[in-house]
Formats: sequence, C-alpha cells, structure tokens
Amino acid sequence: MSMATEMQVALRLPTGSLYDGRATRLFAVAENGAIGFLPNHTDFVTALVPSVLALTTSNGEELFFGIDEGLLVKKGHAVDVAVRRGVQGDDLGSLRETVRDTFVGMDEDERRARAALSRLEADMVRRFAELRKPQP
Repeated sequence: MSMATEMQVALRLPTGSLYDGRATRLFAVAENGAIGFLPNHTDFVTALVPSVLALTTSNGEELFFGIDEGLLVKKGHAVDVAVRRGVQGDDLGSLRETVRDTFVGMDEDERRARAALSRLEADMVRRFAELRKPQP
C-alpha cells in the first residue's frame, strides 16, 4: 500500500449519502471506545455506537455528524461508514440540538408507522378468523 495523505470517506444512510469526499482524518466511537483513523491506518472493521463522528476534510475543514449505530469498514485508503440514522451539524455546540430535533422526529414517525402496522396485522388476523367461521 502506498503512503497517502488523504482517504476517501463515504458516510451512508439507508436512504442515501450523508457525506462522500476526501478526508485527512476521522474519529468515531466503537463499542469498545473511541478510535481515530489516518489515511495509512491499518485495515479495520468495527461496530459503531450512537455518538459523534468527526472528520477533517482535505482543505482543513472539520465536519461533525451525529450518528446512530452502524458499521465502519476501512480498507486501503477508503473508509465506508453505514449508519441507521445520521445528521450533520454546523458545529459541536449545535449538534446536540440538531440530533435531538431530527432523531425525535424520526422516532415519532417510526412510532406512528409501528402503530399503523399493528392495526393492519390485527385487521388481517380478524379477517382470517372470519374466513374460518362456517357459512350458514
């Protein structure tokens, strides 16, 4: 593997991409603690916990993401991160509020979807029970 000064980072959600670009370093929190990656770090796979993921772009800008659980794979000079939910914050100070507002809204949507699914399942069971009744 050649020595590199950058790595390609892709931060993906189930619905699309949250970040895709070059970075000089990346910090994340795994199940066993925080870990930092530089472009020439050894290949690595780990499960991520809900936390802040920080990266420094090639032009020196620091980006912060609030993420839910996920998986990080570093291979060569590429880092792929797949998370269930994530949001980018303007800075660390405002990230907590952004995460709270976004994730609470998502949780409410998920709760309504689960309730609707439960009603559909109950209706389906009720209809199957009616089919089993003998017809006069």
